Amino acid sequence: MSIELPSPTEFIKVATKTARHFGFDSLEHVKARNVKAEGKRIQVQRIPVADRKVDNMHGLLTSGVSSYFENNLTFGKPALFSTIEEVPRSGDLALTLHAVGVSKSIAETLLIQTMRSVLFDLGIEDHVVRINSLGDRESTNRYTRELTNFFKKRMEDMTPQSRELMKEHVFSALAHLLEKSHDLGFRAPSPLEHLSDQSRKHFREIIEYLDIANIPYEIDSRLMGHHLCYSDALFTIGNPDPTVDSPISVRGGRYDEFVKRLTKQNIPATGAVMILRSRKVPSRIPKVEDSLRSIFVVQLGFGPKIRSLLLMEDLKRADIEAYQELSSDSLGDQLRKAEALNVPYSLILGQKEYVDNTVIVRDMRSRSQESVPAHAIVSHMKRLVRS
Repeated sequence: MSIELPSPTEFIKVATKTARHFGFDSLEHVKARNVKAEGKRIQVQRIPVADRKVDNMHGLLTSGVSSYFENNLTFGKPALFSTIEEVPRSGDLALTLHAVGVSKSIAETLLIQTMRSVLFDLGIEDHVVRINSLGDRESTNRYTRELTNFFKKRMEDMTPQSRELMKEHVFSALAHLLEKSHDLGFRAPSPLEHLSDQSRKHFREIIEYLDIANIPYEIDSRLMGHHLCYSDALFTIGNPDPTVDSPISVRGGRYDEFVKRLTKQNIPATGAVMILRSRKVPSRIPKVEDSLRSIFVVQLGFGPKIRSLLLMEDLKRADIEAYQELSSDSLGDQLRKAEALNVPYSLILGQKEYVDNTVIVRDMRSRSQESVPAHAIVSHMKRLVRS
């Protein structure tokens, strides 16, 4: 079934509005807010374009951390932002989402949820998430040793080019064999078998989110990324049939080690890129005005974070825009943020609410609150915010 692509202007409007609903404000707005922020500033050397291009997404993924440093967003707090970009050479239109400063798996889950929501808004409902993990440095070192030994014992079966790529890195040789659909590439060890305990937990949490949200997914141990870029989880979102060339592609993942190698800073970074093929960036980028939001969704704990993420999707489908701060683990900080934003209502999900399948609705003006069944919360908020 063919997909009717939106116009560039319509794509930007839809993608920007959805990204903002999930917490990814435009880079321009984040920069403007940061001017007033106080905190530690870290100056680092500009990351060269050649280094950024190891993300397999034309440098659009790793450009997020460059923006983070170059625009002085390093004030000790996580930064979530989006940009509209032009793909180098092809000129195709792209949406980038960046979550810098978030080490937990909620960063990847938020990126997946937001990108899927954009696809749904564009009328693309039939898609699947493919996901893998290369793990942290400990995991990668283990896997590199195992993979190197595997190939050394089978050098005569490798292609001449893959043998040459072994001199660069064993991951490069594997990527080449997989690209050529070589049997040796598919028989190679899986990186998932060599994850450290911490990386295994990180990956398991993302899979739990996919299960809880009933998202179609495949664990693809052959999904690889450049050894100088990716660490821990990486993913794509696309057509259930991988042989079908889709006009919209999504790729994302974590690249903490990339940041540490080039900046000497232990700052976690994740991102995702959606490319709309055969659509060019318009000469004038449409501005999407921020609408009045009446709700701040507060969460505490892994399960409640996932539930709140799904609640944000339900609210969006009901045309109710809300704020959230998934990177925060503090009830007090989140309620203070809600007060600063002057929203009339907060929706609170803690561990008790997660188990009871309820949501606390807090009136921020009267300080009164009530418990509402989760299945009724959207209709309940409709009545409150529109009365």
